[in-house]
Amino acid sequence: MSLQEVLPEQLAELFHHYHQALGPDFACDSKPEGEAWEQVPAQEKNRMIAAARLALLELGVSERQHRDSRRYFAKPGEAEWGC
Repeated sequence: MSLQEVLPEQLAELFHHYHQALGPDFACDSKPEGEAWEQVPAQEKNRMIAAARLALLELGVSERQHRDSRRYFAKPGEAEWGC
């Protein structure tokens, strides 16, 4: 799956799930049963989705820059040598 296929809403929900699941392992003051994504207030959900969207955009730019930086280099074994 590429970054373009990841929806910010999915990433935010997964992050929330793992954040809740790992809370007890890090001695966090979270509820023992955790708060379901459906119970998160709309304003907090929107904030997490916006953060996920920005993270995906930043990762996408980094991925594109890496790909573009290699555009002018020959693949191994394909370089033409000579003056």
